[in-house]
Amino acid sequence: MFDQFVSFIQQLYDLPNLIRVGGYVALVAIIFAETGLMFGFFLPGDSLLVTAGVFAATGLLDIWTLNFLLVPAAIIGDAFGYYFGKRVGRKLYERKNSRFFKKEHLVAAKAFYDKHGGKTIILARFLPAVRTFAPIVAGMSGMKYKDFAVFNVVGAILWVTGLTLLGYFLGKTIPDIEKNIIFVILAVILVSFLPAVNELFLQKKKNNDKK
Repeated sequence: MFDQFVSFIQQLYDLPNLIRVGGYVALVAIIFAETGLMFGFFLPGDSLLVTAGVFAATGLLDIWTLNFLLVPAAIIGDAFGYYFGKRVGRKLYERKNSRFFKKEHLVAAKAFYDKHGGKTIILARFLPAVRTFAPIVAGMSGMKYKDFAVFNVVGAILWVTGLTLLGYFLGKTIPDIEKNIIFVILAVILVSFLPAVNELFLQKKKNNDKK
């Protein structure tokens, strides 16, 4: 079972092959799952969007169709997470960690929400793991849906179009970049985790100052 899980993860992070084989269906499914389903925190959202943009530049995908499909997928995903949080979110604090659930991600999203309020729904789009749990926390915290919906739509548009167009621009300006896509993926993963690292550093510094 574990070997099958490892094999699944390896195939999932083989983004070029995933896009070639799964096409738009796989892209929509992953973007929805990462933003709407609790176990989606490990999915490659940022790097997948940039890679899809790169392949759109080569003609394998259409950039307009890509965004037309993925923006709604991201919006619906967050809306699903919001309603899930509103109904059963508080019970998650009683749930034990598992392969598909890490309580620390929920706690981190709650701390981020307490600090930034409704803007969390926009900012969290660019933070791995936090973006999965942010809508759950918003629903759990009693945020009005009409307010959540505005942040949700704005965040989805900025996240999806921003990263796909970044990939599209790179694909159009750097010759044969798709042949070295692994370096683009690694760079995106590194950059996407920098805000989280910075947040941890600031929190640690704040705790040390209190001592």
